[in-house]
Amino acid sequence: MAAIKRHLRKFDLKQIAGHLELIGVDEAGRGALAGPVVAAAVRVTEVFLESRWVIENARRINDSKQLTAAEREQLCEEFEELVAAGHFRAVIGSASVEEIEAENILGATKIAMRRALEGLYPPGAFTPAAREPDLFSTAEEVAAFRPPARARILIDGLPLKHFPYPHSAIVQGDTRSLCIAMASIFAKVHRDRAMNLLDTLHPGYGFAQHKGYGTEDHRMAVLKYGRCTQHRDTFLRKLMVSRIDPAQLDLLRD
Repeated sequence: MAAIKRHLRKFDLKQIAGHLELIGVDEAGRGALAGPVVAAAVRVTEVFLESRWVIENARRINDSKQLTAAEREQLCEEFEELVAAGHFRAVIGSASVEEIEAENILGATKIAMRRALEGLYPPGAFTPAAREPDLFSTAEEVAAFRPPARARILIDGLPLKHFPYPHSAIVQGDTRSLCIAMASIFAKVHRDRAMNLLDTLHPGYGFAQHKGYGTEDHRMAVLKYGRCTQHRDTFLRKLMVSRIDPAQLDLLRD
């Protein structure tokens, strides 16, 4: 298992070749019945990938779903200390239940990922400049010039259409790329923390236990209490309409 995990670092060292930085992006909460979808963008350098901490700890980093909650939380705390010390950057972005309902889950996931990436670079930083600085006619144009960011973006999953950031899509990227796996852990831990808070605001549904996913206990709680403002209406309809007594169908209507 350790040998399998160590290849994540080697994968990123190949991906960063020719670039100053590598950015991994992943999300959490896409399939839940309740709560936001949360994305994380992790930006690393070759210096970080070659650092003693990474060499010694890469074997501990994996797809967040393959780790226990305690392992994820411990790693995230260590990541946050490394970020505070300036060893790499990490930004969280999220999309609300209202945005999930308005844009569908794919659209909301793209919103969350875009917001995370915007914390690292504005979209225009990845657009090739139309003119080189020596062709500008005024000092103001020269001062305003921003060269394209020399970073490569890796996103877990399939390519995103109509996305403002050029990227490489890596299927099962959270098991192949170290920075995507780190983003997976960041996104999962931060979403779990958000769901723990929602559990105190909406008691009775068990958000702290199932984090908004469609467990049997969660479904039964919705039947008992009705939906709350953090439930995704379209998800409830798809998963529960076939199981609900006709007398309770009002639970699934506005």
